Amino acid sequence: MEQKPKQKKIPERQCLGCNEHKPKRELLRVVRTPEGEIVLDFTGKKSGRGAYICRDVKCLRRARKSGRIARSLNVTVPDEVYDRMESELTNE
Repeated sequence: MEQKPKQKKIPERQCLGCNEHKPKRELLRVVRTPEGEIVLDFTGKKSGRGAYICRDVKCLRRARKSGRIARSLNVTVPDEVYDRMESELTNE
């Protein structure tokens, strides 16, 4: 009997904007750091509570409108933070 090489499992996460499940590397992580700051994590390795969105401004706007990022991170996200994240996404 021939054994097949084991398929490595690709971790998936759900986008908070469009609700689609995608590979973790395709998504952008929004992090609430231990200090309470909300930042975009382009590396996916910062410590803190994370939520995921597509690298698309439309998904960020949808998640902002529905309040899903704030609910997922258990914190109120100020408008300035959303605006900063939106500009970071458009400059990426």
